[in-house]
Amino acid sequence: MRPLPILVAAALGLAAHSTYAAGDSNAGRNKIYQCQGCHGISGWKTAFPEVYQVPKLGGQNAQYIVAALKQYKSGERDFATMRAIAATLSDQDMEDIAAYYGGKAAGDTPKQQPEPKK
Repeated sequence: MRPLPILVAAALGLAAHSTYAAGDSNAGRNKIYQCQGCHGISGWKTAFPEVYQVPKLGGQNAQYIVAALKQYKSGERDFATMRAIAATLSDQDMEDIAAYYGGKAAGDTPKQQPEPKK
């Protein structure tokens, strides 16, 4: 048996597994209360530190959301509000939120706002 096809198949299997979001979208629905204030309002703009349109998260690639949240948490991305929110999230929280938003269409909003954690 030739080793190259086996190695290629193994590499493809690992790549496919790494693109799968490990999050639970149902759990994510209960963790988005901090996100919805800005990212859940169509056409929302913020004025601090400058005026810009806040991106909607529905339909965004789940792994992109996880990567962005981790970058905010580490300080690699610098936006005070996002950094403060990301600092409170575990890796599983990030995966769950990403799974929730990654499975939604861009214009979707939750039917019912989740209750804040106590």
